[in-house]
Amino acid sequence: MKKGLILEGGAMRGMFTAGVTDVMMEHGIRYDGAVGVSAGAAFGCNYKSGQIGRAIRYNMRFCNDRRYCGWGCLLRTGNIYSEDFAYGEVPRILDPFDFDAYINNPMSFYIVCTDIETGQPVYHLYKGTEPSGFDWIRASASMPLVSRHVEIEGRKLLDGGITDAIPLRYFETLGYTKMVLVLTQPKGYRKMKTRALPLLRLMYRQYPKLVEAMEHRHIMYNNAIDYLAQQEAAGNIFVLRPESPLPVSRMERNPLKLKLAYDAGRHMAAQRMEELQGFLKE
Repeated sequence: MKKGLILEGGAMRGMFTAGVTDVMMEHGIRYDGAVGVSAGAAFGCNYKSGQIGRAIRYNMRFCNDRRYCGWGCLLRTGNIYSEDFAYGEVPRILDPFDFDAYINNPMSFYIVCTDIETGQPVYHLYKGTEPSGFDWIRASASMPLVSRHVEIEGRKLLDGGITDAIPLRYFETLGYTKMVLVLTQPKGYRKMKTRALPLLRLMYRQYPKLVEAMEHRHIMYNNAIDYLAQQEAAGNIFVLRPESPLPVSRMERNPLKLKLAYDAGRHMAAQRMEELQGFLKE
């Protein structure tokens, strides 16, 4: 039996995920593999490195720092989250990511990106030893319109949530049979067709397959939610999600609101911990 952890994205709604995973680590819960999408990759990698509290700590510290994120950063660099600071100076110097612990942890960690030329998802087993450093995580979290694509190994990549926001079926193909999912939207949420489609079509007119994927993104997401609901009702998966919409914007810069979302994740995980432990032991 392979136990897997699936982490949805959602930009700063991912603080909920960070709260959930911190409580899981505090209770010594281990998985054979995990997969993160967008913010789920950016914050979920701390599960493999065992760094409890790191995601909320550095986000509260730097969310108002112009070097970290913001519209000024977007105008200067083409990325709303700084490549050099958010994915360079912070994890390497100011709040170091523990690469040694990450590498030594036998849990597999996968990252989901979107290939903008094919419009298809790309699944990468991130070992923490690649010369590309944090580029795979940065690619997975690079939101359309406010991020430049990231080129790795000849592929042009963007946000993994465009093509596989909840990679439950992918983990099933890898042989995972006991899976825990952390979502960042409450039960009953349905994604609507984006109103930004005219701008997306203009900005990405060179990449018609990507545009097509974004046109159908809400359909793919809602289909994934329907399948997830079937599996949850059958008792095949365990889902942790917010009880109500989280009090944060996608690019939230209020540290107190980030803490509220984080605490909501901690509360949910603590509230359902006994139930979760029972599910994993069945």
